[in-house]
Amino acid sequence: MIKANTYFNGTVQSLGFERNGRRQTVGVIAPGTYHFDTGGAERMTVVCGELQIKVAGGEWRNYPQGTAFEVPAKSGFDIVAAAEAAYWCEFL
Repeated sequence: MIKANTYFNGTVQSLGFERNGRRQTVGVIAPGTYHFDTGGAERMTVVCGELQIKVAGGEWRNYPQGTAFEVPAKSGFDIVAAAEAAYWCEFL
């Protein structure tokens, strides 16, 4: 079953699904600054564009297309998108 998610008044949108017992989402981000909290651990891969990311307790880093970062469970991360971007999130 595909589940649609909308955040920040529609500026971040994703489609969630499960494959081989693992939850995943694919989504798009409009330009802006956002904060997400995590329940479980996640791996985020930038599939289009570039994002600046600050994982809780870390420093700002740039993640261009094709790169990934991981976020621990029960933490969070900040995102800055200068232009539209797309991501793939795997729940670990």
